[in-house]
Amino acid sequence: MTLRILSVLLAINSLNVHANDHLSVSSENINMPAVIMFIVFISITLGITYWAAKKTRSASDFYTAGGSIGGLQNGLAIAGDYMSAASFLGISGLVFASGFDGLIYSIGFLVGWPVILFLLAERLRNLGKYTFTDAVSFRLQALPIRSLAACGTLAVVILYLIAQMVGAGKLIQILFGLDYSIAVSIVGVLMICYVTFGGMLATTWVQTIKAVLLLFGATFLALAVLYKFEFSFNMLFAEATKNHHLGEAIMSPGGLISDPISAISLGLALMFGTAGLPHILMRFFTVKDAKQARSSVFFATSFIGYFYILTFVIGFGAIVMLSNNPSFMNEAGNILGGNNMAAVHLSKAVGGDIFLGFISAVAFATILAVVSGLTLAGASAISHDLYASLLCHDKVQEKNEVMVSRISTIMLGIAAILLGIIFEQQNVAYMVGLAFAIAASVNFPILFFSMYWSRLTTRGAFIGGAAGLFTAIFCVLLGPIVWVDILGNTEAIFPYKYPALFSMSIAFITIIIISYLDKSTQAKKEAAAFDDQFVRAQTGLGAEGAVTH
Repeated sequence: MTLRILSVLLAINSLNVHANDHLSVSSENINMPAVIMFIVFISITLGITYWAAKKTRSASDFYTAGGSIGGLQNGLAIAGDYMSAASFLGISGLVFASGFDGLIYSIGFLVGWPVILFLLAERLRNLGKYTFTDAVSFRLQALPIRSLAACGTLAVVILYLIAQMVGAGKLIQILFGLDYSIAVSIVGVLMICYVTFGGMLATTWVQTIKAVLLLFGATFLALAVLYKFEFSFNMLFAEATKNHHLGEAIMSPGGLISDPISAISLGLALMFGTAGLPHILMRFFTVKDAKQARSSVFFATSFIGYFYILTFVIGFGAIVMLSNNPSFMNEAGNILGGNNMAAVHLSKAVGGDIFLGFISAVAFATILAVVSGLTLAGASAISHDLYASLLCHDKVQEKNEVMVSRISTIMLGIAAILLGIIFEQQNVAYMVGLAFAIAASVNFPILFFSMYWSRLTTRGAFIGGAAGLFTAIFCVLLGPIVWVDILGNTEAIFPYKYPALFSMSIAFITIIIISYLDKSTQAKKEAAAFDDQFVRAQTGLGAEGAVTH
């Protein structure tokens, strides 16, 4: 993104470093099949947006598609939101570069879903109304909690949007031969159209269609690779070890992250950051009940797990079919466009320009689906959490709330375009890492404690969440990516790239300590209200009965 740290970081870095190397080729040879398929996809999705706009009347329609989405379609939409172009290109690029380690990161991206399934999905659906902040502020004071949660949501959305927009610009610049600014603007304008007019219903269909196309394309690509090796993994792996410069080392783990602290911190960010991504959590309010919410996670986990297995096969196929093929290598012996273009080049190797065009158009569709989900989550935070709940104290007409949400969508879209253009030449990888760290250190701890711990107080949640937020920011700013790579210092003050281990720990510990020390009358009321919250979480009575303060 919807809201995959390492794959996104490597994909964006590679696109930034190698764009100029491949751009000259793409500009002279624009892939017409890709352009045609891109136009077809845009036409279909704009038609869906027009249809969805006629059905989007109330706030419930805009935020949650009226709760009318089924478990299977919502699972596909979640998968479409989660399986970003960076995941597709990044994981296959990781496998192409490092072999077996790519599977390790694929598993890392997947393990967050059982957390959502067993801990969050059902209770979130029963307690919330439009956003995860509804569930968090159920029994806590609305002003500080909604303010913090909305700020956390906007921070994640904006940082993730910048990374997606820069990645989109570079990817489309390479694949379609378009100017970078034009590419970013196209993505931004389409994103604004989908969300402003069609709301969640249009966004859901865009994500669903994109998920089906991506799963189909990846399946065909993987089967085409296996067909050449008689569907024998042993033959594929044996040939890959012969072609890769690392030899048999590509079948051994530990080549990318050998430091245990970094490995643990990355794992925590992947697992709990996923469970705190606002655009993913928002999807659980689009189904009618908790049963459908659980089935959504089941289907999403199945689709995403299957997809990551395919990318593993694609990566090894690229090692075999691209490494010694001069058509896909530059004069220095490196793959054109960098390692993260391996899947794109492989599609041409197995299916020619037609299949290359299809995969290129799917990559573009993937970007549109993710940024649409992010934008809707950000607009919901502004219109529902800040405007309707805080400024208007839930005494606002639905049409006015929807209008504010649409205005917020336009503002976020314009900001995303401008920031994407501004950060074109910058290393924006740290923004994705920071987005996941914030989601894991702010959103997840507060959401988890609000659902499962009766002693949680407003003061503890606010101070602990803020502590996690600032710790994550400072660790990234003082870490190797920003302090050394961007600012040019010789040594990082904070030695690790991934701050989640530290920021999450501080958030959890601070929440527990402050809540235990809070002996106020308000804290006692909030503890007593937990019983009411627990009943509603189990029975699905909804957030409308939340405690007011």
